[in-house]
Amino acid sequence: MIVLSNSTPFAEGGNRKCYVHPNNPGRCLKVVHPGLLEKIIKNKPWYKKLRSKNSFDDNLREQKAYNQKALTSNNPKIWNHLAKWYGMIETDIGIASETELIKNDNQIAETLENYLFTHGVTEEIKKSIEEFHIWLRENLILTKNLIPHNLVLKKQDGKIIIKIIDGLGPQAFIPLHDYSTYFAKRYVEKRIKLMWSRINWDLSGRKGNWK
Repeated sequence: MIVLSNSTPFAEGGNRKCYVHPNNPGRCLKVVHPGLLEKIIKNKPWYKKLRSKNSFDDNLREQKAYNQKALTSNNPKIWNHLAKWYGMIETDIGIASETELIKNDNQIAETLENYLFTHGVTEEIKKSIEEFHIWLRENLILTKNLIPHNLVLKKQDGKIIIKIIDGLGPQAFIPLHDYSTYFAKRYVEKRIKLMWSRINWDLSGRKGNWK
């Protein structure tokens, strides 16, 4: 069992805490906040309470997302813009989702959100975003909304490569994209459009609704 109770998370979201694997500094361990699932279920409307507890678990959702059709091929380009996933592992504070920890010069990679707030939409990052979108279109990677704090920047061969570290997996209620390339393309295009909408909203002071 991996001991994390004495470790400090390097990042923390609304649902999970992220730790550096104590035995493998190149990997990230994501653990759901204690008691979170019960709290989420308690605040849901009655009809959603009929769902299983596991359906609200971000780690199990991530596991399912990494098993999507687009990621089951042997195409190595699939991982050009996505942190690799290594499965679930038991820790002393709960089950963790184990993923690749993206780094630059042994430092945890900067998020796209932090870059944009510091530098704005530079020509360099605009080109990186465009290459990221080409990858999404070519491989039909299904994601939730592409929020800048769920994307990090890997510096490689003199370029900035955008990598997804969270938010993988579709969020549509009716999964037409699972059965039709046409609907998968439509789904990906909508995520791309909303990504730019979110970036513009972030940089404009977050006024109004970004969707």
